[in-house]
Amino acid sequence: MVSVAVRVRIIRPLVLTALALLALAYIVPLIWMVLSSFKTNTAIFSTPFALPTHIDLTRWATAWDIGNLGRYALNSILITTVSVLAILGVSSAAAFAFSRYRFRGSGLMLGLLSLGLILPLQSYFIAQSTMFTDLELTDTYWALIIPYTAMGVPLATYLLKVYLDALPEELFEAARIDGAGDLRIYAMLALPLLKPGLATVAVFSALSCWNEFLLALLYIQDDALRTIPTGLLAFSTRYVTDYSLLFAALSIITLPMIAIYVVFNRQITEGITAGSLK
Repeated sequence: MVSVAVRVRIIRPLVLTALALLALAYIVPLIWMVLSSFKTNTAIFSTPFALPTHIDLTRWATAWDIGNLGRYALNSILITTVSVLAILGVSSAAAFAFSRYRFRGSGLMLGLLSLGLILPLQSYFIAQSTMFTDLELTDTYWALIIPYTAMGVPLATYLLKVYLDALPEELFEAARIDGAGDLRIYAMLALPLLKPGLATVAVFSALSCWNEFLLALLYIQDDALRTIPTGLLAFSTRYVTDYSLLFAALSIITLPMIAIYVVFNRQITEGITAGSLK
């Protein structure tokens, strides 16, 4: 019978090879896009896999200017920042309440909150669209901030609650014995301990808000309020044959988010695994 050690030695290289191939499937097109942004359209079609003869950021500057990417980026930054801060505030407070207190109806409220993880956007989109129209929220930042926050809170609450559940109850009891009230325990004890979890939620929520397309397309018609995804759609429609310019615009928008994920990779990993290790 094959021992566990032998199985590990056989399976581990296969798993690593599969993961490496999967990573290449994502990385190679990204690298090709960035390199193609430095080529002319003729070079892209004649020698698609050749390296660019020189690195010239002129195409990037042109794409930034004529594509109005600066305005789209500012809109995305504003909407994403406000949405993420709202998600962190609401979900951390809700997770603290569900984790540290026992009150009537908490199970029902958690069940209702889980509907946000189960129901697809299309199931309540018509009702939501009608409400926003009646409240005159369409073509405003709030038309995206409110649904982004609502969609991000359920998952964030569950993630933070699992993390808080793994913390020793004695920490909170000691703080209460010392005279700390609920608000002080939440602000001075729970939030500092939740930093890894909050970092994880912040990055995931930021990526989700930044890349969201459907609601941004339907609720925002004013070009001055468009976010990056819908702005790129308009850009690609106008410059569908100028692949060099299109690849430059895509590179400008894509690379910063990848850099953010790489920088905060350690915090994301810690946030995901912390609850299971405590």
